[in-house]
Amino acid sequence: MQHDNLCISAGQVIEDTLENGLRVFSNHTPHVDTITLGIWINAGSREDPEKLSGLSHFLEHAVFKGTLSKDHLTISRCIEQVGGYIDAYTTKENTCIYIRCLKEHRALAFDLLSDMICNPSFPEDEIEKEKAVVIEEIHGINDSPEELIFDQFDTLAFPRHPLGPTILGTEKTVNRITTGSLRKFMRQHYVAENMLVTAVGNISHEEIMRLAEKSFSGLDTRPSSSGTERTFRQEDYHPFYLKRKKPLYQAQLLYGMAVPRDDTFFYSLLLLNTLLSGGMSSILSLELREHNALAYNAYSSLTFFDDAALLNIYAATDPENTDKALLIIKNVLSAENISTVSQEEQQAAKNKLRGGMLMEMEKMTQRMSKAARDIFYFGKAVELEEKISRIDNITPDDLGYAAEYLQQHTEASTLLYEPDEDLR
Repeated sequence: MQHDNLCISAGQVIEDTLENGLRVFSNHTPHVDTITLGIWINAGSREDPEKLSGLSHFLEHAVFKGTLSKDHLTISRCIEQVGGYIDAYTTKENTCIYIRCLKEHRALAFDLLSDMICNPSFPEDEIEKEKAVVIEEIHGINDSPEELIFDQFDTLAFPRHPLGPTILGTEKTVNRITTGSLRKFMRQHYVAENMLVTAVGNISHEEIMRLAEKSFSGLDTRPSSSGTERTFRQEDYHPFYLKRKKPLYQAQLLYGMAVPRDDTFFYSLLLLNTLLSGGMSSILSLELREHNALAYNAYSSLTFFDDAALLNIYAATDPENTDKALLIIKNVLSAENISTVSQEEQQAAKNKLRGGMLMEMEKMTQRMSKAARDIFYFGKAVELEEKISRIDNITPDDLGYAAEYLQQHTEASTLLYEPDEDLR
C-alpha cells in the first residue's frame, strides 16, 4: 500500500492506494458534521465510441436506474431519507458520482456508491425511459444559446478529434445506446487503476481506508483503456469564423483558441483568465460593459484538458455591435496589452485568484473536486500553498509570454449567432 502525506492550510491531505490499484484521497475536516464522498472515473465524452457520442454521460445516468439489490427509487431514497443527497456529472475527461451526508451515515454512502458502480442492473424499461430524459436534456441546451454556442464551438474547432463531440451526444446517438454498449464501456473504463475515491469531511483516513477496502476491493483490476491515447496536436484544432442565424433577440459571440498542453504557462494562464473575467472590475467587464455599454453578460473561460488548453471569451450584445465587441476582445487579449497591465491590476487579479482558491476550500464538494482534478491532471494532490506561491511569483513578462504563446501557436476562432426575426 502506497502512502503519501501532504499538508495544506485547509487540513491534512492523505493519498493511499488499495492493493487493486484504486487510489483513495482523504481530507480530514473536523469542523464539519458531514462527509462528501466521490467516486471518480477517468473517462468522459472523449472516450465515447465514434458512433455513440453521449455514452459516458448516459452511463452516469444509467447507474442510477437500479442495482442487483435496489431499484431506482431505493437508490435515491436510501440516502435522502437520512438527510443526504446524491448527484453526478460527466465532463469531456471524467465522470463523478458523489454523496454528501451526515458523518454517521458514512457506511451507507460507501455501500451505495459501490453498489451502483459494481452491481448496476440496467433494467431495459428504465434505460429506455432515461433515453427520453437525456434527449430532453439535449433539447434544453438547444434552447439555451449561451450553452449551445460553447458546444458548437468545440464541434467546429475539433471536427476530427474526440474533444469535438458534445458531452450529451445527439438524439440519434443516444437512441443507439444499448445495455450491451453500457456494459462494454464499463469493462473498458470502470476499472480500479482508472478510478479515484475522494472523501472529505469529519472522518479519519483510517476509517476511509477500511470502508474503501470493504466496498471497492472487488473492482475489476484489468488494465484500463482510458487515458492512454489522449493526444492533442496543434493540427487537431481547426480555426474558423462562422455566422449562424438563430431565433434570438441578442447576438451571441464566442471567440477562442486551443493550444497543446504546456505546464510552463499553467499558472500564468490562470491569472490571465482572472484578469480578463475575475469580477466586475475585470478587463472584459470594464471594456465591454462599463466603458462601452456593449454587453450585460461577458466573460472568459479557461479549460485545461490532459493534453490541451482552451480559452474562450463570450459576450451577448446587440447585433449592430458585434464587430466592435470582437475588436475590443482581440485588443484586450493581445500580448502587448496583457504585458502592460498595471502592477495594481495584476496584484488585484492575484488576490482574486488566491481568495477564490481559499474560499473554495470552505465548500466540501469543491474541496473533493479539487483533489480529484489535481490528481488526474498533475498525477498528485498539489499543496494549496504551492499554488498560491506560484501565482504570487508570476511577473508581467510571464503574462505576456502566456498571451503570446496562445497567439503564436494558433489562430483564433469565432462563432457568432445572429438574430433572425423570421425564426423567432
